[in-house]
Amino acid sequence: MFDHVTIRVTDFEASKRFYTTVLTPLGASLGFYDDEKRIAAWGDFAIAADGKPVAQNVHVAFSARDNAAVDAFWRAGIDAGYADNGSPGERLVYHAGYYGAFLFDPDGNNIEAVCHNRS
Repeated sequence: MFDHVTIRVTDFEASKRFYTTVLTPLGASLGFYDDEKRIAAWGDFAIAADGKPVAQNVHVAFSARDNAAVDAFWRAGIDAGYADNGSPGERLVYHAGYYGAFLFDPDGNNIEAVCHNRS
């Protein structure tokens, strides 16, 4: 449905560290960055600190291949000192098999890893 998403961040380096830390366990690596232009991308997701208004109150959910990847996403973030917004677990309020975990990025956005566990 979308081709790519970019969110504007306050602190480029802090956000680049956060997303590199939590997206690596999901198999996403930093594929593009330009420190001069202050943009970095992991596949179809990017951050920028380019003087435009900062993204606020955003919820981004990244796909995980399995529950263990969701756990690894959350553990990597917690171990690096990022704020928890929901430990790994099934969220039946969404649907049976919905397994997710949530962290806050440096700007307070709700960042999730989810595995739907559908056959």
